[in-house]
Amino acid sequence: MSAHAAEVASKAELWGGGRSPFSVTYGKLFMWFFLISDALTFGGLLTSLGFYKHKYADIWPASEEVFVHFPFTGDFHLPLLYVALMTFILIVSSVTMVLAVEAGHRMDKKGVVLWLGLTVVGGFFFLFSQVWEWSHYIHGNKLGALKTENMEVLRQYDLGPPIVAQWTDASKTALRLPKRDAEGNYFIVEGAAAAALIADGKEVYGANLKENEYGSQQYADFFFFVTGFHGFHVLSGVVINIVILIMVIKGMMHRRGHYEMVEKTGLYWHFVDLVWVFVFTFYYLL
Repeated sequence: MSAHAAEVASKAELWGGGRSPFSVTYGKLFMWFFLISDALTFGGLLTSLGFYKHKYADIWPASEEVFVHFPFTGDFHLPLLYVALMTFILIVSSVTMVLAVEAGHRMDKKGVVLWLGLTVVGGFFFLFSQVWEWSHYIHGNKLGALKTENMEVLRQYDLGPPIVAQWTDASKTALRLPKRDAEGNYFIVEGAAAAALIADGKEVYGANLKENEYGSQQYADFFFFVTGFHGFHVLSGVVINIVILIMVIKGMMHRRGHYEMVEKTGLYWHFVDLVWVFVFTFYYLL
């Protein structure tokens, strides 16, 4: 059998190198290796998110009630609209990256500069939007919320302390518990029960790694870690795209006779966009 194999392909042909498996360059191949490992990391984070959302389903905040602000609209509530706009811009930037790669295949330097430049603009829009969103999330609402541990009252609603309850209005005399009744309405606590919760509680404003105005602490932890980790990927992608754009403007790619670097950074950018679609779906929508 070995003799037959020797007739088909010699050792020099098998082990001599000089050609790429599947006609893929080493740069593209290692980029795929990196993306697969990164996908496993994000997969682990999103799986953990799903586990905790299921475990704390009764008190997990509704994202459409948390992310309601839009720039320059004041206190007017537009649930998830700005996050949807961020998602749309990031998807559009993926389209412009496709056009940049296509222009590179045609050796169209001006086309690559145009579309890659627009991709960078889209990336910057997403990053600045995320900074704005984090700022609002950290500072919280004007009313804040109440973190309380009054077991006597909470036991009546099958809630274990501590919980974060929302004020129903600016008078701060009634509380909305983070649990719904059979009809899907939040439990409202008033009167003596509310006074007992207030007496045993403290007001919290905004969110950090110790307190969360919006509800479950895990909700804030996952927000900071998942969106922050993804934001770091977007930032690194923007930096890489700027470096490649400068190289294209200087004519380095054209002199090499190919624009493969644009294609490789394009793979990374598409991955970052795809991951955000999953983050948007599993953290904000579900």
